[in-house]
Amino acid sequence: MGFSLKVKTKTDQLILRDVSPSLTLSQLMLQIVEFTKLSPDSLQILVGFPPRKLNMSSLEEPITSSGIVNGDTLLVEEVVPDLTTQERREDALLAAQSAAVAEDEFAGLLLKKVVPADNSCLFTSIGYALNGAVNTDCGVLMRQIIAEHVAADSETFCEAFLGRANREYCAWILRDDSWGGAIEVSILSSFYGLEIDVVDITNAIINRFGEDKSYGQRIFLLFDGIHYDPLYLESLTGGVPRTIFPIEAQSIYQQAEQLAKEAQASKQFTDVNRFTLRCLVCDCHLVGQAEAQVHAKSTGHANFGEV
Repeated sequence: MGFSLKVKTKTDQLILRDVSPSLTLSQLMLQIVEFTKLSPDSLQILVGFPPRKLNMSSLEEPITSSGIVNGDTLLVEEVVPDLTTQERREDALLAAQSAAVAEDEFAGLLLKKVVPADNSCLFTSIGYALNGAVNTDCGVLMRQIIAEHVAADSETFCEAFLGRANREYCAWILRDDSWGGAIEVSILSSFYGLEIDVVDITNAIINRFGEDKSYGQRIFLLFDGIHYDPLYLESLTGGVPRTIFPIEAQSIYQQAEQLAKEAQASKQFTDVNRFTLRCLVCDCHLVGQAEAQVHAKSTGHANFGEV
């Protein structure tokens, strides 16, 4: 024979008839929720006399295991959430999130460090990535490193490769008004023994110099078509900005890819085929990188400014 139970709230009551003693607590809870229209988390059920809180720890146990007997009245109360407990939960969650950030040494934002646009921005950018400081004098050393490297291998660095005679190139790169590019990045990647990843805003791609050398570390440079700036990681934990990263830190590489896409979308680049230059030696106006290169080769002038 089934049980008869009375479910009572502050404003209403329900008689449950022919309740099977094997009914589980979870099944009973579903009926009470349907009757009261309250959330299970906000319900408190009292049973017996004097009323005691119904033990709901084993919801798949039969109602008899919790002490419910035939004829019992179940008092249903709506419980207001304990704000103090809720706050403790939120604090615990924030603490857990903070701990996760502290454990992730690469948690932060990849940002651009602006360096002077003085024809040596490539070298200044690499210097910052290596040493953590903007030092425009480092270009002198790097130009010497490149010139010596090229002069020592005239077979590889021939006129067809350099666009000029080996000796002429070596003299040219030593001048402080000569711009560095892919050849110079490749040589410095080899010299310093790390991968140099150039984030090309114009094409929203990353050119990896030294990728085939299996280096363990990398640095990132941002290139807008005519100017280089180094990238650094601003830590969420307030640590020292980081510029050198292990190759396996994919989260940093992904940030660099996203940065390139966002910068391209907002057109933060210079179209080297269409921008206007002025030769600072003879005041000749030129359009695009190609014209500037032809002018430099025919006149020896290599000091240009963007109009």
